[in-house]
Amino acid sequence: MSPATIPATSRAVVVEAFGSPVQVKDVPIPDALEPGALLVRVEACSVCGTDLHLWQGELSLGVDLPVILGHEMVGRIVQVGAGAERDSLNQELSVGDRIIWTHTACGSCKFCLLGQVTLCVNRLGYMFQTCAEPPYLLGGFSEYVYVLPDSGRVRVPDQVSSDLASIASCALRSVMKAFREVGSLSSSEHVLIQGSGPLGLLATAVSVAAGVRSVTVIGGPSDRLELAKRFGATNVLDVTATSTAERAERIAGWTEGYGPDVTFEFSGNPNAFAEGLALTSKGGRYMVVGQLGKGEVAVAPSMITAKNLAVMGSFSGGVRDYWDALRFFERFQDDFPFTDLITNTYTLETVNDALTSMKAEREIKPLITF
Repeated sequence: MSPATIPATSRAVVVEAFGSPVQVKDVPIPDALEPGALLVRVEACSVCGTDLHLWQGELSLGVDLPVILGHEMVGRIVQVGAGAERDSLNQELSVGDRIIWTHTACGSCKFCLLGQVTLCVNRLGYMFQTCAEPPYLLGGFSEYVYVLPDSGRVRVPDQVSSDLASIASCALRSVMKAFREVGSLSSSEHVLIQGSGPLGLLATAVSVAAGVRSVTVIGGPSDRLELAKRFGATNVLDVTATSTAERAERIAGWTEGYGPDVTFEFSGNPNAFAEGLALTSKGGRYMVVGQLGKGEVAVAPSMITAKNLAVMGSFSGGVRDYWDALRFFERFQDDFPFTDLITNTYTLETVNDALTSMKAEREIKPLITF
């Protein structure tokens, strides 16, 4: 697409006030690109639970309203800024290529220099920056998105659909980073996954692909637990149909009385944290990913000491995790029912319906298409 054929504005879903219905607005498209920037036309943007929490004003992260909602997006390049002719893996980029891209990292702060780019103190996140100021288009529920110069970008393999690529750009990359940071998994280890939403289901697939001894998923509702079984879960537990004591007893029985060696928290429910600590085996690893809300919960710190637990957190993901997510889909897309995660498709004009339906747990991963 030549600059002459790029429109002056992009239709986009804008959050102007927390908790109020979102609006479709015409947002300016910048006249020119900075060096290193890209302009893409969005092909698909899946709806994330974080989108829902931002819309409701429930996030502990800063949000500069008004913002364009959405951050799990894939798009085709329509304009290339000077010096942006290759992706972060040194693959050639040109107009028409599909890409996914990261939040920004400055490359010079303490955390960037230590390789912890998701903790960058100068980080700018898509969906969190105002759309009232240039470069305006920093959210995924939009016809066009401006890819900032400091954002990593990865060309999407031809074998990976845009639907799956959008999921790779947040949900799966978050899972891949959490697994990378928790360390290698062995065939003798039992894994527990708290949460049967998109991240928990994707984590089930990654655990199964890693060849662990068993995978137990705690979550609900029942249809999601049935899907967890199809993703390879050895055991499932409905959190609404069992008590804390019942879950502990059953998991102990499935793990020779020791509990899971590795527990991943993807539920987002603060109460899951205390339960995860209690369930995890002595000497085990507990990875917390889902806790981005404002909830609080009481825990006994002595449990961490007495059980010699390694408790970790993982936030977002960097270029490596985006690439790992794409490669995981490319390699295993015929082995797991990934497309069943996409429960419906919506347009920009019906995003309020998507958000309402997801809040009511009628959707797993709705997709906004263009």
